[in-house]
Amino acid sequence: MHLSRKELDELNSIYKINFVNSITGYKPANLIATKSKEGISNVAVFSSVVHLGSAPPVLGFILRPTTVPRHTYSNIKETGYYTINHIHKAIIEDAHHSSAKYPEGVSEFDKTTLEEEYLGDFFAPYVKDCPVKIGLKYLEEYQIKSNNTIFVLGEIMEVYVEDHLIEKNGLINLTKGGTAAINGLDTYAVPETNKQLEYQRPKK
Repeated sequence: MHLSRKELDELNSIYKINFVNSITGYKPANLIATKSKEGISNVAVFSSVVHLGSAPPVLGFILRPTTVPRHTYSNIKETGYYTINHIHKAIIEDAHHSSAKYPEGVSEFDKTTLEEEYLGDFFAPYVKDCPVKIGLKYLEEYQIKSNNTIFVLGEIMEVYVEDHLIEKNGLINLTKGGTAAINGLDTYAVPETNKQLEYQRPKK
């Protein structure tokens, strides 16, 4: 298949959405959990989490335009805290359901079997049983003018990782945790193998 930009623009809208969303390859599958000042929790699936640096440890994610209510965004801006939790094989269906648009005041935790979990004194809830759980503090955001999305940056404040996933060199072996990835918008894959290669230097 070869498509020019003109041909791409003329595709059926649903076909085009699926095509373009899967063209970049597998994306991380995460649940971002927040809590409002009123104490109402929220959890939603995101496939746009990206690593931006290790010192300081910063992660970013993309929010779609706020032309409709975005409870995750509202809670983060109100409180400054949120968590990122890896979706794993056992919770894929309920994690995906968290993308449904419930009205403000309704927690997705109450509409799925996902369980909120509070660890230490961190304000935002974690998702229980996720193999990797990350607590973040809001840092800054950038408006992306070309499509009116928002790039949100957060600093990692704490991390919970299941012990058996951590290799001697510090690598978190996600295949051991059954961590899922997202293909496109709504197709999930669970990798079964890992191949770690050595750090590469120029050949002499």
